[in-house]
Amino acid sequence: MSFKDLPKVELHLHLDCSLSFQVVKQLKPTITLAEYQQSFIAPKKCNNLADYLKHAVKGFELMQTPEQLRLVTFDLFRQLNEDKVVYAEIRFAPLLHTFGGLSPEQVVKVVNDAVGESTKKHGIHAGIILCTLRRHSEAQSMQTVELVQKYEGTHVVGFDIAGNEAGFPITDHVKAFQFANRNNLPCTAHAGEAKGAASVWETLENFRPARIGHGVRSTEADELVSFLKEKEIHLEICPTSNIQVDVFDKIEDHPINTFFDSGLSLSINTDGRAVSNVSLTDEYNLLHQVFGWDKSHFKKCNLEAIKHSFASPEIKDLVRARIERSYWN
Repeated sequence: MSFKDLPKVELHLHLDCSLSFQVVKQLKPTITLAEYQQSFIAPKKCNNLADYLKHAVKGFELMQTPEQLRLVTFDLFRQLNEDKVVYAEIRFAPLLHTFGGLSPEQVVKVVNDAVGESTKKHGIHAGIILCTLRRHSEAQSMQTVELVQKYEGTHVVGFDIAGNEAGFPITDHVKAFQFANRNNLPCTAHAGEAKGAASVWETLENFRPARIGHGVRSTEADELVSFLKEKEIHLEICPTSNIQVDVFDKIEDHPINTFFDSGLSLSINTDGRAVSNVSLTDEYNLLHQVFGWDKSHFKKCNLEAIKHSFASPEIKDLVRARIERSYWN
């Protein structure tokens, strides 16, 4: 069964974790394929999330000038086009791209403009999610969420907190999420990846996001799974990445099949196309091989993804219609 040509929706995709060898070679002509594989692709099994994130550093180091940011964005859309993605939400932390002298506002403008050009070129609808990081200060989180508000009405559609949840309390970020909720800025939040169910509860109670990035350790508390289902909190699940960062030992241990059967709202995502060395087609093939998923599973996940996306009602209708046309029931 081939899933390559089916239209796909991706909600959890990090720009700085998706630099292909092709674009890295443009930005750093001396690099060899072996060096790229060593630096930009994480091992199939990392010690933990922090170990995985070391490979993301190489990405944002090459994204410090307008031209670098543009090339990386254009290259990601090339990858999305090959993967038949019809709607994507691309996330990044603008404060990580200021070491070459750009202001956070300039960073967002460059990426926003590049996304605009790319959507027209490829016919892919897309939104941008701006991330604060767990290690950031309250001031840095506020600076990031204020950029979401400033660029409202452009391709910027939401706010997220990313990074290693283990070791960094939520305290410094509550104010930013309160600002987002008060100003009706859509929010998602990474949780339930490096820490367990308690972290997901804490994130839901203090940040009030509409979606959770990963959330796979919610299985550690039955009442949490029930709450997620009752409140229709959407889980952005990244199967390969979850195994890579050792949340679960092997894909057969992943709870995605249980989540699906229980009626939870979820989507399939790559997390970082380079760091995890994976496409959405690869993820679909994996779930088909291990859990026997077929087009009906992926149709449901894609419809849930566009329903819970931060896209406009008009774009949601267009994407939903395309999915309905392309998948059999």
